[in-house]
Parts: sequence; structure tokens; C-alpha cells
Amino acid sequence: MVAFIFGVVLFALGICISVALHEAGHMLTAKAFGMKVRRYFVGFGPTIFSFRRGETEYGLKGIPLGGFCDIAGMTALDEVTPEEAPRAMWRFKTWKRTVVLSAGSITHFIIGFVVLYLMAVSMGLPNLNATPAPVIGKISCVRPATTTEQVNADCAPTDPVPAQAAGLLPGDKVTAVAGKPTPTWDEVLVAIKGAVGPTAVEVQRNGQAVPLTIDVQKVPRLQTDGSVKDVGMIGASPQAPPSLLQYGPLDAIGKTGAFTGQLFADTAQRLIEFPSRIPAVVSAIFGGERDPNTPVSVVGASRIGGEAVQRGLWELFLYMLASLNFFVGVFNLLPLLPLDGGHIAVAWYERIRDKLRKLRGKVAGGPVDYTKLSSVTMVLVFIGGAVTLLTVTADIVNPIRLP
Repeated sequence: MVAFIFGVVLFALGICISVALHEAGHMLTAKAFGMKVRRYFVGFGPTIFSFRRGETEYGLKGIPLGGFCDIAGMTALDEVTPEEAPRAMWRFKTWKRTVVLSAGSITHFIIGFVVLYLMAVSMGLPNLNATPAPVIGKISCVRPATTTEQVNADCAPTDPVPAQAAGLLPGDKVTAVAGKPTPTWDEVLVAIKGAVGPTAVEVQRNGQAVPLTIDVQKVPRLQTDGSVKDVGMIGASPQAPPSLLQYGPLDAIGKTGAFTGQLFADTAQRLIEFPSRIPAVVSAIFGGERDPNTPVSVVGASRIGGEAVQRGLWELFLYMLASLNFFVGVFNLLPLLPLDGGHIAVAWYERIRDKLRKLRGKVAGGPVDYTKLSSVTMVLVFIGGAVTLLTVTADIVNPIRLP
């Protein structure tokens, strides 16, 4: 229990630090461009302490969830003093505002990459595309199995073991079946399933080619679609591929980059599927089985992180932390207010609009009136709040647990 609580607190702390660094990304880039940064605080609620350094107040709030960075004039509606007006954010060039607004998400991406790189050189990166090599892992019997119970049943002493009878050993690499090369385990399966009777199988053992003749048995077997088919079997299964792949300091840079690209693709897919998974969250709240692919809140993610630490699965803990940073970074760039991506979209709308007005001989249109977007913003805030409430509730009453 102590390990579980430690894991929950540690994961929640990791999330808080990530969000605080997100706001630090906004602050540092804003200061670099000369914008006025009034305040940078970690957390929300009552102030525990604060101090002023130059023109910026720094501090810590009582609720250590995230933080905020107050940049003068983020929109034209923000009140600024006469002294602040020349350095108001909305007065700066579009590309500079874009850099500042996207700096938070970029910080999340950097955090995720660093976490994955440290995993790559220490415990290893998860092997997401693990496919078995044509290497024998286990020798077993061959018998008919037309039901799930029969498929999972233990072997009987009288069941034949063709692979063992032919001299096949664990660790042997199958290089050809019936004269056809088999560079992958899937090709081994296809070749064996289609064979019957004595079949030539060539394996590599201790670096040398070893020819074998295996009596392939044709037996009825239950298929994944529920049908029953007669297939060839020899009673051998592959070695399980490694779950983690470790790299050297230099190789890890490229491998981490490739792995990051895969995570970006997975994150985009999850965002596309996000709305369709909300009904399953509602069902879970009212007693339905919780789908492990449904969205989770900070509460649920921290709980899973606690279970990972409790079981000593630090690779899962770190992988989740990196994945969450990528998800938050991508989500925050969606062109929706009040997200940073929404402010970026408004900035570029102003830029394109003014370019078109200039081509028509008109003056610039000025900053966008955010009051006209307030109704849309409030709807999105309401939807976001409702989704957060649903996921937090589901994570409390029917949480996702590690198998």
C-alpha cells in the first residue's frame, strides 16, 4: 500500500511539474521577445509565498495543480497600463506570438522526449511493434481443439509431439519449410498450416544449418472467427519478442526520435477516437465494464501510475508520463479557444485577413474582438468541464486497473 501511495503521489507530482514547465515555456519565450510578464505562479488558490524579481512576480499557490503565466495584453481586450501598452503581447509580430503560445506544448514534447531517451539508455523502450521471430520457444503436443476449453486444456500423455520427435529444439531458428524461405514466424505458420505429412524443415542451430523432417499433423482447430478448420501443426510456438529494447547513448537519439513519431501518430488517433469513447465512460460510471481504452483523468492516470510502482513496473510508469505529455501537448494545440491553439488560430486569422485587406487597398482590421467568440468559448469550456467530471467520476467509481 505504501508503494502504491508513493506511486500515485509521484505520478501526480510529475504531471504538476510538467504543467508548471509548460507555463515556464510561455514565460521564457515571452521575456526573450520583450513582452511584459507580470506573474509566474506554480499552482492555484491562495498564495503560500511570492517574491518579485525585476518586473515579474514569482510564487507558489496552495493547490499544486499546474500553474499560470500572466503576460500583459495577451488579447486586445486585456487591460494594460500605459507603461505596459507598448509591450502588450497582441502588438508583437504574429510569428513571435505563435512561438510564445506554442512554447508550452513544445515544452511537453521536450519533456516526453527526454523521459523516453532516459528509458532507452537505461531500462529500454517498449517494443510496440513486437512480432515473433521464426525462433522456437516452446515444444508442445498436437491435438484437435474445436472449443475454447479444448484450446486451453493441458496436453495428455498420449498426444503426439511431432516437433520433438523430429529433433526440433527450443532456440532453433526456422529458415525454410518445404524448401520455401521463412524469414518471419507468420510465414512459418502459413507454410506449416498448409502442409501435411513428412515435411522438410530447415533450421539454424548454433550457426549451422540443420535439416529436419517433421511429420505435420492435420487436425481440426478453432479459429479466431469462431469457425473450425483442419490445419497443419507440429507442436511448436515462437520465442516471445523482448518487451523492452535498450540502446546506447548515440543510437538512443535516433530510436527515441522514431519512437516519438509513433507516439505522435498514436496520440492523433486517440484524439480522433476521443468523442466516440465518451459513451463507454458514462456506461462505466453506471456499472458497465470499464474499457481500458477509454479516456482517463489525472486521477485515473495517477492511480495507474501507483499500481505500476507497486508492481515495480517503472518502465510503464515512465512510458505513461511521456505519453501524457505528448497527449497534453498535442491537445493544447487544437485550434479551439481557450486552448493555446485557439489563440494561435486567431493570430493567424488576423494576419491573413490583413494581408487580404491590403491587397484590396484597405487598412489593417485591427485585433479580433474576443467578445464575439465568448459564446463559443464558453460552450467549449462547458464541454471540457463535463468531460473532466465524467472521467474523474469513472476513475473513482470504476477505475482502469492493470491486469
